[in-house]
Amino acid sequence: MQTVGRKAPASVVWHYFRLIVNRRAYSLQSNRPHPESGRHYYYRPKDKKTGQGLSLTIETIRRHFEGEITIGLYAINPATQCSKWVAIDADYEDSLADLLNLCFNLRQDGVESAPENSHRGGHLWVFMAQPLPARDCRIYVCGLALRLGIPVKGGKQRERIEVFPSTMC
Repeated sequence: MQTVGRKAPASVVWHYFRLIVNRRAYSLQSNRPHPESGRHYYYRPKDKKTGQGLSLTIETIRRHFEGEITIGLYAINPATQCSKWVAIDADYEDSLADLLNLCFNLRQDGVESAPENSHRGGHLWVFMAQPLPARDCRIYVCGLALRLGIPVKGGKQRERIEVFPSTMC
């Protein structure tokens, strides 16, 4: 959710932080694309004086919402190995059909999900009422995808869904 050119409401930013953020570490998208690939890569921002990784703040989230920067969040809280959400990323032709198939079958299991279009495909989000073990979340989603004949990305495979949290199954 970006509100390019508009001020992000403080209550929205705060609720996002409370509901989505699993840990204070984050990544930041590069300002310029890589000269050879043309892709924007993500990196862990650091304090210029100490070299320590910067912690995610409400201000950083506000800047993300307002379209000033693009951040990436980590799915797993390292202290508990739990996650508040699952994100399924599909960046290939006809990926929407796979995401909608997953959405339908998740609902059959009593799991609500939220589809979202992206530049190259789409995402499917599942938000938990309480953090759940990341490994269990991934096993469930990967198992469902494989039962439906939807390949899960691993190694250098293309045209596969990518599941976050990305713990090993």
